[in-house]
Amino acid sequence: MLEAIARALTEAAPVFEEREDLVRQRQAVIAANPELQERELAKLAALASTLAHALRERGLETTTAALAAEIGIAAFKVAFERWVRDPDRHPLAQHIRETLDTTRHLTAPPEHVAATDDVSSTGQEGAA
Repeated sequence: MLEAIARALTEAAPVFEEREDLVRQRQAVIAANPELQERELAKLAALASTLAHALRERGLETTTAALAAEIGIAAFKVAFERWVRDPDRHPLAQHIRETLDTTRHLTAPPEHVAATDDVSSTGQEGAA
């Protein structure tokens, strides 16, 4: 399921990357304004709701769809913040993939986590 969410989020990345400088300026304004931060959170909640609806239409059970959508939006939010602050300006899609890889690591069975805990699959342990 996370693969489908990863695909959808990375396909949306070029929309932000095409306006990279404007997006970074916008994010700085939002970061400095609590009212805009609240509005941004409301937009993300609406996006999560839309995503959950789309997942239910694809046959996912309501709780699974809601949880998958929230995980996807949380991962996007973290990836987006990393991208905006990235001094090397790696592509947003790369940050999305790395963040979702970390999500997979966090939700993996304990025996899998123990086997991979020394080095994350992205090689960026602690970089989030």
